[in-house]
Amino acid sequence: MLKSRSAWPALSFFLLISAVVSLSQKAGDSSHFRIYVTNERSGDLSEIDASTFQVIATVPLGKRPRGIHASPDHRFLYIALSGSPIAGPGVDESKLPPPDKTADGIGVFDVQQNKLVRTIPSGSDPENFDLTKDGRTIIVSNEDDAKASFIDIATGKVSKSIPVGEEPEGVKVSPNGKFVYVTSENTGTISVIDVAAATLTKTFKVGRRPRSVAFLPDSSRAYISAENDGAVTVVDTAKHEAIQTISLGERGTIKPMSVLLSPDGATLYVSTGRGHKLFVIDTATNKVTASFEIGERPWGIALSPDSKTLFSANGPSNDVSMVNLGSLSVTKKVKVGDGPWGVVAVSK
Repeated sequence: MLKSRSAWPALSFFLLISAVVSLSQKAGDSSHFRIYVTNERSGDLSEIDASTFQVIATVPLGKRPRGIHASPDHRFLYIALSGSPIAGPGVDESKLPPPDKTADGIGVFDVQQNKLVRTIPSGSDPENFDLTKDGRTIIVSNEDDAKASFIDIATGKVSKSIPVGEEPEGVKVSPNGKFVYVTSENTGTISVIDVAAATLTKTFKVGRRPRSVAFLPDSSRAYISAENDGAVTVVDTAKHEAIQTISLGERGTIKPMSVLLSPDGATLYVSTGRGHKLFVIDTATNKVTASFEIGERPWGIALSPDSKTLFSANGPSNDVSMVNLGSLSVTKKVKVGDGPWGVVAVSK
């Protein structure tokens, strides 16, 4: 028996509404992303499904994968690889094995193929990096060479290397795309590089052993972790000079590592390595509003696409913490590879 014509408009409307609701739910569902973690000692990448918070794949990468960033379209992950032996503070490097320079480079991981598809030359001992706003250039810190290298992704070649402070680590391009800050662990300085000209414009002091940089969305201020000061340095980017120090606790106990801003710039998150804690700072007042333990030596941190959850790579315990930022508590931990270092959350 055929349905009456009058039923079809209602049925069509129902199907249309159902489709719209389904699509909107999928678009707003924070479970539709994956978390990728670089494991420095085991030389691989752990892939975590956000909906279950379980490792679904482990992919070989190469030696000492550390810094990790996604391309603007999320098709690729770029990963810093290094053949230099691991050497912490105070280690006599003359007693370490020689570096394997053939292992140095920026690995290109294809998200759809789920594998490393090529390695781009990067200069010596790359540790961390950032991408220019157009996604065409990688700017990397060459830790043992005291340089920052500009890499053209299309050609796979280093276009320029610029001398910076000793043991450079953190690299961050300002949101307006005009300049990049490179931290120097040994000299306690920031090297300011003009992105368009690829030239060093200024060097200034920020504190002892700066590690990581975060910019406000309007590029007016920067926040830089000073590991050996137990503090975060606030920088006026118009003058490129430090204007304030936010103390997080006793030096030597609290060791700020990564700094990460919420998308609106209202909240700064700081991992503290051996301090085991995550600090939360209100950027309107530059005051600490909360601190709590999230794991054993949390290092790299990342936010979920909806900014409600933070993930931390905890090196010594070989796990990643899932932190609920509403309740300020760790809700889960998952085992990954050996020596998790960097972490990024990528929408699918």
